Amino acid sequence: FLRDPAEKTPVFVRFSTVQGPRGSGDTVRDVRGFAVKFYTGEGNFDLVGNNMPIFFIQDAIKFPDFVHAVKPEPHNEIPTGGSAHDTFWDFVSLVPESAHMVLWTMSDRAIPKSLRTMQGFGIHTFRLINTEGKSSFVKFHWKPKFGVCSLVWDEAQKLAGKDTDFHRRDLWESIEMGDYPEWELGVQIVAEEDEHKFDFDLLDPTKIIPEELVPVTPLGKMVLNRNPDNYFAETEQVAFCPGHIVPGIDFSNDPLLQGRLFSYTDTQISRLGGPNFHEIPINRPIAPNNNGQRDAQHRTTIDKGRASYEPNSIDGGWPKETPAAAVDGGFETYPERVEAHKVRERSESFGDHFSQATLFFQSMSHHEKEHIIAAYSFELGKVEREYIRARQVNEILANIDLELASRVAANLGLPAPTAGTVPVRNTSVKESPALSQVNLLSGDIVSRKVAILVANGVDGKAVEAMKKELTAKGAHAKVLGPTSAPVKTADGASLPVDASAEGLPSVAFDAVFVPGGKDSVKALSTDGVALHFILEAYKHLKAISVAGEAKELLTLLRLEEDAGLLVVSDSKSFETFFNAIAQHRVWDREVKAKAVPA
Repeated sequence: FLRDPAEKTPVFVRFSTVQGPRGSGDTVRDVRGFAVKFYTGEGNFDLVGNNMPIFFIQDAIKFPDFVHAVKPEPHNEIPTGGSAHDTFWDFVSLVPESAHMVLWTMSDRAIPKSLRTMQGFGIHTFRLINTEGKSSFVKFHWKPKFGVCSLVWDEAQKLAGKDTDFHRRDLWESIEMGDYPEWELGVQIVAEEDEHKFDFDLLDPTKIIPEELVPVTPLGKMVLNRNPDNYFAETEQVAFCPGHIVPGIDFSNDPLLQGRLFSYTDTQISRLGGPNFHEIPINRPIAPNNNGQRDAQHRTTIDKGRASYEPNSIDGGWPKETPAAAVDGGFETYPERVEAHKVRERSESFGDHFSQATLFFQSMSHHEKEHIIAAYSFELGKVEREYIRARQVNEILANIDLELASRVAANLGLPAPTAGTVPVRNTSVKESPALSQVNLLSGDIVSRKVAILVANGVDGKAVEAMKKELTAKGAHAKVLGPTSAPVKTADGASLPVDASAEGLPSVAFDAVFVPGGKDSVKALSTDGVALHFILEAYKHLKAISVAGEAKELLTLLRLEEDAGLLVVSDSKSFETFFNAIAQHRVWDREVKAKAVPA
């Protein structure tokens, strides 16, 4: 299914958060699960990944400890949907291998703007086996068509209260409108003989392969063009298992992957009521299959014959395995040669916990670094025990970047840290542009949502002109009034309103347009909801444009024009507004916006 460009493979995708239970906020700071089930002609292949390319631990034996630490604390079941508490930071400050992943989690990657605007990763190193039986190591990547971008922290917190289902609603509505989410599936391929040529271990799940060393090769694209028919029957009951692979794909000896091969199947048996979860419609392969499995709860297949074992001479030898073959053969485990002692210890090649964390931080733009510093300060500020805060700063952050550690220490009221004691490794890549989201935007405004604030007396022609231009660019405009009732334009026509500004707040939009019209602007200037809408959008660094008399609102709100706060009058100035939207946020405004009390 990955070889033929003409082949179309049905898929089912489930996105999720990690820390919070079902029903918790969509926009919390968290890792997002990104699991894809491919219904191939040779059986199901499950790529069970995240929106970050690494994980917190190197060995699956530590997974229960990590989960116990990050989940709500057992004495009071608090917090829900967040890692800003003592047990999480106690654990990660004592487990240096988590440093790289925690840094990703403190970055803007943990508060994606949309499920459609985040990357996906297979996390582990797998194997690809060609028809000659030759193996190569591979890492899987999903790159979104709509670019990679995030919310800002204040916006994420407000959305968690105003629309708990924000990400799920956005995904559903986008598919219904025909703005189909799309990702390019790519791979990083490393020849088996090159396994040890890097300054990190390919089998370490806390490490990436920098794209500067191994570029991502596109294989195909995934388009989500249909929503589920029934949430429980499909999304709730779908069972993803990393052990579900097809001929041509095999596992590596990544110790975290090896544990996941067991744990997911074990979980499905209890979560879905027994070993027959593969017979639930959403989990059934489209390829014909037979096996020796019989009985147990929720069995739906009515098998014939007396033999359910192999070999047998009763039923003509059936069922039996499909023999391996270069084409259309059954699965064959890669015959890996192993020469080593089998011990429960970490390899020395897994021992570098800070170099790639430093690489990630140094690859960030200025505003991304500032957001990481603020996130650590916020999270650690919630930790009750000062010695945990100090340990994270002095023993983890100081070994990543001294400026990062010093800034966080100052925000927490801790003594200035000294440089880390772990020797700095000389790595081949010092900065990776592929890690910064500023380099991953789509460059257009397709699917972006723009609010148009109106009241009675609005310039109807300006509203229609903006809507027409936005539609031509693939964006979506919503007209917001004081209520959901239609408003009268300056020339007396009736203008339909999509929602009230109070019912659909600024955090639901990417940009704001305020058209002119003397009476409309006069009404908006005394409307606290409308004024807050504009101020909040400004504080969240969104593009804002005003036309005609609406310029008076900028004076009223004491806002100065900037690269994303524009006075527009014609299609040429509209284009400047659209370019500002395409930049996602007006980052140069961030320092000034901190003074806004919205």
